[in-house]
Amino acid sequence: MSESPPPSGGPTSAAGAAGTASTADETRRRLVVAATFGFAEHGVHAASLLEITRQAGQRNRGAVHYHFGSRTGMLVAVLEQHVELLSSRERELLAIARAQPATDLPSAVEALVRPAVELAEMGGEGRAYLMILAQLVEENPETMDPEVVGALERLGGYDAYALLEERVPPMPDELRAERLSLVTSFILRAIADRGRAGELASARRQLELEPFAANLVAMVVGMLSAPTP
Repeated sequence: MSESPPPSGGPTSAAGAAGTASTADETRRRLVVAATFGFAEHGVHAASLLEITRQAGQRNRGAVHYHFGSRTGMLVAVLEQHVELLSSRERELLAIARAQPATDLPSAVEALVRPAVELAEMGGEGRAYLMILAQLVEENPETMDPEVVGALERLGGYDAYALLEERVPPMPDELRAERLSLVTSFILRAIADRGRAGELASARRQLELEPFAANLVAMVVGMLSAPTP
């Protein structure tokens, strides 16, 4: 394979090893980008690894397994792309939310909404990433591969959900869990859909970023605090 290191030796072989490492890193990056779009469009379980390999410009049919070991390994690599961005931004917003009264639901929702909105503004890759998260939040964590669960935990979100659970109005546990699941899918898909619509000349006029984020927070607060049936 082209990524195999050359024999050890003097400065020339050292330079060759560095070049090979650089090539391997670039190949891995291209595969992660292709997987991000492939998983978003076709599903994390259904996307063709061969098609992802082709989209990454790789002729080696085993490139995914060479660099990631498996589909799961590739999914984890995709999720790891924005761990620091999302988790650090969430921590900032949670600090603000926790400084508010214990009944302040909008600030807790803001900590969940704002990082995703900002990620989507990075372009199509960010929006594809959100679509992958929207798929995963609908799955049962108990049936997920532990590596995927670990990657999701590193993204954050759990502390934001814990604060939301503290601040939503009293309701049965099953109903609260259902609402949190629904609003999560709603947030992620609404943000991703806004980005896609903005790329279409025929799409309706979109709100600017700040009004969109504020309106999304207000809608989620309304969903969480709606009267129980």
